[in-house]
Amino acid sequence: MWKNILAIMLFISINVSAQHYTPVDSESKIHFVIKNFGINTGGDLKDLKGEIYFNPENLTQSKFNVTVAVSTIDTDNEIRDKSLKSNEYFDASEFPVIRIVSSKISKTNKTLGGYYYFNGNLTIKGVTKPVSFPFQVKKVNNNYLFTGGFELDRTDFGLGEKNMVLSSKVVVSLSVSANKK
Repeated sequence: MWKNILAIMLFISINVSAQHYTPVDSESKIHFVIKNFGINTGGDLKDLKGEIYFNPENLTQSKFNVTVAVSTIDTDNEIRDKSLKSNEYFDASEFPVIRIVSSKISKTNKTLGGYYYFNGNLTIKGVTKPVSFPFQVKKVNNNYLFTGGFELDRTDFGLGEKNMVLSSKVVVSLSVSANKK
């Protein structure tokens, strides 16, 4: 009898745990926009890596731990890209990745399914700050597409603090494709 109870408990625990996914860099987009001299300027980051555990039926088991490589910054301007990789901005040689790690995933109060809320920490240039934002999840076969976005203050992370022509506000858009591992 105890064996049957243990087997049932094991079966239940396996079915409610989050599934393991890995981000697919080639199908994902990490984009940012900032005003430079009052004009929107944007760029992208690549080399998306990490682990995603997600189960919409058991969000307490869901977690995100994802990085992008600072060396991949692409603003369609080589001089600007080189400047952004320098120690005044991202300091790519000392801090090669930007990392986002969840602390809690929850459902939003939207009436439609597929909307969630991310709480966690963002680390840029060795500085870690809390970040929260809504995101949407779409199931694509056995995989997921996570989309969302947030704003940050670049000076909170020591990015170009002396530059007065850049807005301090940066808008980040995320579209992360993740395949089941």
